Amino acid sequence: MDITLIGYGKMGKAIEAVALERKHRIVLKIDVDNPNEFTRENLQQSQVAIEFTSPLTAFDNVMQCLRYDVPVVSGSTGWYGRLNEAKELCMARNGSMLCASNFSPGVNIFFELNRTLARLMAKFPDYHASIEEIHHTRKLDAPSGTAITLAEGILDEIPDLQRWEQDGEAPDVLPIRSIREGNVTGTHTVKYASAIDDLEIIHTAHSRQGFALGAVMAAEFIHDRKGIFSMKHLLGI
Repeated sequence: MDITLIGYGKMGKAIEAVALERKHRIVLKIDVDNPNEFTRENLQQSQVAIEFTSPLTAFDNVMQCLRYDVPVVSGSTGWYGRLNEAKELCMARNGSMLCASNFSPGVNIFFELNRTLARLMAKFPDYHASIEEIHHTRKLDAPSGTAITLAEGILDEIPDLQRWEQDGEAPDVLPIRSIREGNVTGTHTVKYASAIDDLEIIHTAHSRQGFALGAVMAAEFIHDRKGIFSMKHLLGI
């Protein structure tokens, strides 16, 4: 499979390594140094694009891939306020896209555990839910996309919670605490606290390998399909 990488930082390099291990070819790399090479002619040399950039550029990158009729996998977060626009363009052009807040298979299993636990805890209002996420100091968005996905899963299952807020304190608010320190790849904790006891589920990423593998698997999954997909489609969850 011929792949374009959009974003060639640490994640882009990790994705490249996994892709090469799986016998794919990287035919184009787009980064801050060569935006002029992000053209229809160059992009259409590939069968799929994998996009890991920043909240400031991700939307435009995804839209460009869709306009050029190249399937796109995006792992950037912080731009989902415009996700519906990308979905509309994808459908209008009969394109293919898969966007995820986290490509790690383990995290996506964690998402399902989170929903199941929230469904159970909805019957016990004495427990107060909260989320904490820890990432490296170079991460631009806060809270993380993964934390927001966890929050949305909890809000879907617990009617007494109306919304999430960064460091929120109101009784009907699900608080998210974001910590930026060192070189932490990513740790997410969902906690239910009561006067009697606490219950926690935690996912700790040890490296970018799981994210990179999931992104390449997503590219393998969508490159010959049409439609809008999620990690649930890929993992059969």
